[in-house]
Amino acid sequence: MLHSGESLAAKRQKKKSKGEDQLEELVSCNQGVGDEEHPFPLLLLALPRSESELIKMFTTRKKIHKEHDVEPSELEESVAQALFDLENTNQELKSDLKDLFINSAVQIDISENRKSIVIHVPYRIRKAFRKIHLRLVTELEKKLSGKDIIIIATRRIVRPPKKGSAVVRPRSRTLTAVHDAILEDLVYPAEIVGKRVRYRSDGSKILKIFLHPKERNNTEYKLETFSGVYRKLCGKEVVFEYPVTKSA
Repeated sequence: MLHSGESLAAKRQKKKSKGEDQLEELVSCNQGVGDEEHPFPLLLLALPRSESELIKMFTTRKKIHKEHDVEPSELEESVAQALFDLENTNQELKSDLKDLFINSAVQIDISENRKSIVIHVPYRIRKAFRKIHLRLVTELEKKLSGKDIIIIATRRIVRPPKKGSAVVRPRSRTLTAVHDAILEDLVYPAEIVGKRVRYRSDGSKILKIFLHPKERNNTEYKLETFSGVYRKLCGKEVVFEYPVTKSA
């Protein structure tokens, strides 16, 4: 009986050691993946997934930071994965993408055959995204099935303070200021050179935006997308054009 008991204990210990060895091997194979805030081994212990799934999940999560620990959507994970892939395979973008990440991504259907992915990025790193805007958008559109990529900084609209309140609302947080800023992000790198409001016979109005022709080659194919995205985000009708230049 004693011999039998010792054999059972030995088997259990052997099984435990084998499991620990496999876990150690898996972690060892992925050393360097992760950081102090999100250690990779904790993910391995918490989620019973395959090694490849765990690695993919962890690497993409480094490229998307959502508020309140909300789980990213499938689309957001696809965008994050595309950013991670570019960081590791595109030498021109590698160093610039190292510290960049997104807040969210949503698809907007512009027409039957045209779709756009609107990517919201942290306001504090918007300039870093603008630095590589054209190259990044071009590469993302290749990776994401040819959908039009729009990059917009995350901004918050603050309601007007109540009468008598000592609270002062920053102008940058007003509805008008945020909508104007979204408009500038939307058409970047094109510069807005003019605006005109046209009133329809039914009393509704449409905003006409004139873009500098300098960036026409980089933005003209997206004019329809600009209108659709702005309508979806801000609830306003807008059309985009280039000023007519008089020939000499």
